[in-house]
Amino acid sequence: MNTKRIKYYILTIVILAGISISMNASLRDFALQMSVSEVNDKASEKANKDPKVLKGNVEIDEPEDEEAEEGEEDDGDEVTLITEDEEEDSVDTDEPKVYEEDEIIVTGKDGKEEIIEVPEGLVLDEEADSSDYNRQRYLSEDSTAVMPNVIPMFEQQVYIDRLKRMPTAIEMPWNSVVQKFIDRYSGRLRRSVSVMLGAQNFYMPIFEQALEVYDLPLELKYLPVIESALKPNAVSRVGATGLWQFMVATGKRYSLKVNSMIDERRDPVKASYAAAHYLSDLYQIFGDWALVIAAYNCGPGNIQKAIQRSGGKKDYWEIYPYLPSETRGYVPAFIAANYIMTYYCEHNISPMVATLPEETDTIMLFQNLHFKQVSDVLGIEMDELRALNPQYRRDVVTGYSEPTDLRLPKEYIEKFIEKQDEIFAYDVSDLMKRDVVDVNEGSYAYKPSSSRAYRKKYVRSRHNKLLKKGKRGKHGKWSKGKSSKKKKSSRRSKRKKRRRR
Repeated sequence: MNTKRIKYYILTIVILAGISISMNASLRDFALQMSVSEVNDKASEKANKDPKVLKGNVEIDEPEDEEAEEGEEDDGDEVTLITEDEEEDSVDTDEPKVYEEDEIIVTGKDGKEEIIEVPEGLVLDEEADSSDYNRQRYLSEDSTAVMPNVIPMFEQQVYIDRLKRMPTAIEMPWNSVVQKFIDRYSGRLRRSVSVMLGAQNFYMPIFEQALEVYDLPLELKYLPVIESALKPNAVSRVGATGLWQFMVATGKRYSLKVNSMIDERRDPVKASYAAAHYLSDLYQIFGDWALVIAAYNCGPGNIQKAIQRSGGKKDYWEIYPYLPSETRGYVPAFIAANYIMTYYCEHNISPMVATLPEETDTIMLFQNLHFKQVSDVLGIEMDELRALNPQYRRDVVTGYSEPTDLRLPKEYIEKFIEKQDEIFAYDVSDLMKRDVVDVNEGSYAYKPSSSRAYRKKYVRSRHNKLLKKGKRGKHGKWSKGKSSKKKKSSRRSKRKKRRRR
């Protein structure tokens, strides 16, 4: 009986184990089928997004089957196009990776990783781009652009040859650090480069004119690209301001007014001439343009220290290890900016279409004027006045301090002269400082006691206390002066008595 039960139990256990094994196998097969289908769906989506490969100068579709792929002949160096979404996944493992928004990691020949800070002009700031008036009004995307989000990858020699062909007086060599900044401009900063290519129509003529006055290489016009990304109101984390990112002390040294009402570091014209003057002075010190560009970033004092620590070498790439972290990436970023602003077409970067603003002119003012007075009387937008006159911090032209200019569209200059009296008479007293203020002479809610009144009160209270204790001075009064005189007279009488004795 016991043996039958044991056999029965064993049989049921075997049956249950077989059922569980079969169920597990079926579940595993189902999960495998689901994962394979998901992978196939993702692959098909990627293929639909970018099903093309560029070979030489010919664009062809990818082969759909393996036979066509095996039979295809190689026509030249293959350059694969990737989209912006796939950029991070397609980075070569031999190349150093970008870990932070404001720094890059470069691996040297010895395998050591080096952290280089990125200049602030290379850090994305989409909010500043969207709030800039000139960019909103005068720039628009090019609807005819072909493959604007496709990033071509080139061989190293291609970059070297392109840099060699650039007609520049400043040396533009290639190395791995320069390549990292080129990749950054052509990759994650593609839209920013597109905006700057459109904005350069506003600013480059001003930069070139200022550089020509001081007989400087014109490729220096791309310094504001890495300094401020061509944003006239840009302010760095250390307080450098404007297109050329002047500090307060340096700006004042080159005749740029900076106070609570005016900041001429934001003025594109005045700041450009001040920057050209500063670069000319730096070249008189160092005599090498790479050192001049580095000194513009960190100051001539730090460059002199780096030269001393390197044993007196006066080559940027020789003193490279002794420079501050951001300055080590500054000259490579400058070379990359010149490259990308020249070869943007080869990287499928389409410039934004720029509608040039109307011609402008200035008018001199000899009294204070608020932008709202001009805006309400002449019908100009406040944002347009701020964009044309970025140097005025509080929307006030301080003409009383000294004759000051106001920039307006040329068509409004005559209107301003005709309606000048009406403009200055327009009431904006709630926005301006008051010249004269009347004092309210009503009843005082709080009467502070003076020191004299306090002294009188103290003497009276003290006198009353002495009266209560039965102590009175002469004529029933107590005073500090009389008591001191009594003390003095008693001392004199004592001295006379001692002398008599």
